[in-house]
Amino acid sequence: MALATFSVRMDENLKHQFDSLCTEFGMNATTAFNIFARAVVREKRIPFEIKASDDALKRDGMKVFSELREQAKQNGIQDMTLEDINEEISKVRRGEADV
Repeated sequence: MALATFSVRMDENLKHQFDSLCTEFGMNATTAFNIFARAVVREKRIPFEIKASDDALKRDGMKVFSELREQAKQNGIQDMTLEDINEEISKVRRGEADV
């Protein structure tokens, strides 16, 4: 089997911590990455859950909300009431509004 090189860039502190843990497990980083790659190929998925922290979700949600507020302000619709919004939706559904 031919061997290939795989380079990974990561934070220096993270690499040090990873190397230390691999040593504690009795392997090097190359072996650990090979184990990971084999598990991904065998299971056809990342073998652990990947999710954003609640803080990241809140931060991203607030960013999107702020961007939407800015767009509303630029379009002059920041003061629309819920009734105004519902009426605009109804007009679009009836084909009476310019979209």
